[in-house]
Amino acid sequence: MDSIRTVHTDQAPRAVGPYSQAVVHDGLIYLSGQIGLEPESGQLVSDDLAKQVEQVTRNLTAVLAAAGAGLADILKVNIYLTEMGDFPALNIIYAGWLGKHRPARATVAVAALPLGARVEMDIVARIPD
Repeated sequence: MDSIRTVHTDQAPRAVGPYSQAVVHDGLIYLSGQIGLEPESGQLVSDDLAKQVEQVTRNLTAVLAAAGAGLADILKVNIYLTEMGDFPALNIIYAGWLGKHRPARATVAVAALPLGARVEMDIVARIPD
């Protein structure tokens, strides 16, 4: 069996439960869901959707970098919104974050997220050669 490596960086918030920021196995990186927590304080950056999405993308980018990958290595993104009316605003920030890269994606509405967050994202990416 191939080894499994966990990933941790202080540039993203600590896990708020019994899980890792990411796990690497067989050339793939599985990033746990990130909400808009500031790494330093462990608190939500704001109640504002845009600020939460921007913090989520910074957190995910930091975990990817700690695993040895970048935005172009993202294969799949799952997005969870507590309010589907936030979808258009999310898309603007999301497109700016990834530029021309267009990984597979799912966006679903959920009843609630940890710590009262409005958005959460998780990622599957590849380890570049």
